[in-house]
Formats: sequence, structure tokens, C-alpha cells
Amino acid sequence: MSKWRTVKHFTSWLGLCPHNQTTGGKIIRTKTRTTDNRANLAFRQAAATLGRSKSGLGVFYRRMKAKLGTPKAVVATVHKLARIVYHLLKYQIPFVAQSPEQEDVQYRERTLRNLQRKARKLGAKLVIDSGQVNQEGLVS
Repeated sequence: MSKWRTVKHFTSWLGLCPHNQTTGGKIIRTKTRTTDNRANLAFRQAAATLGRSKSGLGVFYRRMKAKLGTPKAVVATVHKLARIVYHLLKYQIPFVAQSPEQEDVQYRERTLRNLQRKARKLGAKLVIDSGQVNQEGLVS
């Protein structure tokens, strides 16, 4: 992994970085670079199978798919997988998978923090009801 100085270099080599086409200083088109990289294809196949997985990465893929659509969700998940693999190989650290419940809790906390920050920026105060959340995500 010494070929790539940072994880950003690695993901760029995989073709996961944006390829912005500019004219006159304005971005007119943006998409990921096309590449014949076999590692890219392997990561994409792995990410596409996460749609049926009950893991934390599967929860991430489904959330991105609902938000961005399938093609962009695959790229986002591949980027996350590539970062994980880079750190596993470069720093020789074990992978600790998050449970889907942990992923959901972290997402909920992050969303609430972002909402509070936006409310403060607008001069409002956000009051969070700490009621029970049921399976559908509704407060009862």
C-alpha cells in the first residue's frame, strides 16, 4: 500500500473521485472517471451485493440508494469499502463491523446534530422529544 500516500490517492486510482469537466472556470459536467481497473470492478460487485446484507454497510447502501439512486449509492458504498480496505492493509488493524443498530443510532445522532446546527444558524431552537421510537422510526 506504499504506492498510495493517502486513502484519497487510493480511491482516485480506483476511479472513484469526481471527474469535473470545466469550461471558462465553470463546471459543466461531473461524473466519476471511467476505468478498466479490475479492483474497481471487484469493489463494485461487492458493494452491489450489500443491498441484501443485514450488516451496517448494507444499511448504509440502502440509505444512500433511497437518497441518491442506485448508481450513486454503489459509488458511495465502493468508496466506503475502499477506505476500509486501505486502512486494513496499510495500518494492519482488524476490521470491527458495526451492527445495523449501531449504524442507525449513529445516523440518527448525526442527523439530529445537523438539524440543531441548522436551527441555531437560523436563530431557532430545536427541542428534541426523547419519546420511544418504534420500528418505523416514528416517535410514540
